[in-house]
This record gives sequence, structure tokens and C-alpha cells, in this order.
Amino acid sequence: MTHDMLQQAASNAMRMGPAVLLQGMELQRPIDVVRAPALSVDDKRTILAAWASDFYAIDSMPALRQLPGTAEPVPIDEVQSALQELDRRYGV
Repeated sequence: MTHDMLQQAASNAMRMGPAVLLQGMELQRPIDVVRAPALSVDDKRTILAAWASDFYAIDSMPALRQLPGTAEPVPIDEVQSALQELDRRYGV
């Protein structure tokens, strides 16, 4: 029973992913993450890197990504541009 509960919790966490960091924020586009003053640079990078991953790709539309809690999918190019902007702003 405990094992099943742990597996369910892990599965839920995977589904939520970086959306946990976004709770209570109005972040719908990747650039919103870059501009969010309440997030650390590490949190911003974590969110954007996850958003770029294939895990959040839309079925039959691999160029689009959608995080749980966002209104609509965004192109992977937009996520990558936000990562580049993050690097530019913070000199990484």
C-alpha cells in the first residue's frame, strides 16, 4: 500500500513538474518566466529547461510545448529564446 502511494505521489509530481514553482503566478509565456522577480535564476532555468523537454511536447506536434497550468502550447523556439535571454541577462 505504501509503495503504491509513493508511486502515485511520484507520478503526480512528474505531471506537475515545474508547474509547482509557478503556482499563484500569471506566467503563460516563456519570457514571463525570465521576467518573474519572485523566481531565482536557478528556478527560472529549471522551469524553462523542463518546458523545453520532450516530456511537455504536444502529441503529433513536436515543435510545441505546454506546461501544466498554462493556457496554450508555445513553440519550442520561444522557449529556447527565453533561455538565451536568461543567459544574456545573467551573464551565463
